Amino acid sequence: MRKPSDYEETARSQIWAWKNPEQSWFDKAMAVVSWPLDRASDVVLKALGPAVNGALTGTLSLINDVSQWTVRPQAVLEEYRKFAGPGVQELRDIFELDLLTVDRVIGWLDTKYEGIALAHGAAAGGAGTLNPAVALAVIPTDVVALVALNLRAVGEYATYCGFDVSIQQERLFALNALAYASSPTDTSKQLALAQLVRIARDVALHRSWKDLENHAAVLAIERIANALSIRLTKAKLAQVVPVAGAAIGGGFNAFYTNKVCNAAFYLYRERFLAHKYGAEFIESSVDPATDLEPAYEQEP
Repeated sequence: MRKPSDYEETARSQIWAWKNPEQSWFDKAMAVVSWPLDRASDVVLKALGPAVNGALTGTLSLINDVSQWTVRPQAVLEEYRKFAGPGVQELRDIFELDLLTVDRVIGWLDTKYEGIALAHGAAAGGAGTLNPAVALAVIPTDVVALVALNLRAVGEYATYCGFDVSIQQERLFALNALAYASSPTDTSKQLALAQLVRIARDVALHRSWKDLENHAAVLAIERIANALSIRLTKAKLAQVVPVAGAAIGGGFNAFYTNKVCNAAFYLYRERFLAHKYGAEFIESSVDPATDLEPAYEQEP
């Protein structure tokens, strides 16, 4: 039985540290500073939230499907052939490589998506420098575009790590990765991680996707859409501020995309190792969810 390389063992430790971060003094300070802003945004959210929720709830599955469809596995495989030789012909061949090679091929993928997010967010946020009413009106479209961009980013990380994003489990995993990155509290982060661990272990153990799970996935998508619409709308309300709208809009989009890419980087590397060496490689400080319906509406 093959054993992990030194690089892969180090990566395993890094994944554990990422899943179990210590809250810094800056995080605590920002929680205090953000409290009155959160309360103020609740007022506007009551008026704007339904529009964003409507835009996401009915279309999130389609947005996800289209975003993953645009990921090009053959282009990824071609990159691997440049680094690792002609033996990488299918996604499953990636699992024969060392994680070091995978990381090198992934390269600066996060920088690409953060740059796109920054440009798009600045354009949308620029509306706030002219007319706050216009800025409010573009938020639903901006949120949908941000979600679509980040779903594609997650799909590309998945493909670089050997996973087929055309499979339903993988598309649901991608949605939960976005929910994790947008989580405003430790409670919601744990809820999202529990969902991610559940799906990751099911795939690592080659468990079949049953009809019951298909039904649960539909309900899970609705709850994730609702959570994303609330969280991202509250964050984007800062774009309404005159003059600062473009900077805030672009900055938030890049910040959120960085969190999504960071989560995808660690989560899929962990799953890569689990595929090679067994499901026990999925870090165990978070228990897997007992079902596929995240109770995000219960978060504080």
